[in-house]
Amino acid sequence: MDSIRSLPMRAYLAVVGLGETLEELRRREDGQALVEYALLLSLIAVVSITILTALGHGVSKIFSQVNAKL
Repeated sequence: MDSIRSLPMRAYLAVVGLGETLEELRRREDGQALVEYALLLSLIAVVSITILTALGHGVSKIFSQVNAKL
């Protein structure tokens, strides 16, 4: 709980402590890379869910046929 309350203060100290201006902060690419990874992860998740849903019905159908023949 303390870490949640101290988050704004830590963010403020990080910006002030580094002595970076707003222009320098805009040029940093750390946040951009994090956003790119998050977008890739969400895209992979959506594609995986779509593929598994499509294949799931087919696999379920095959198992039902095998079960019926047994």
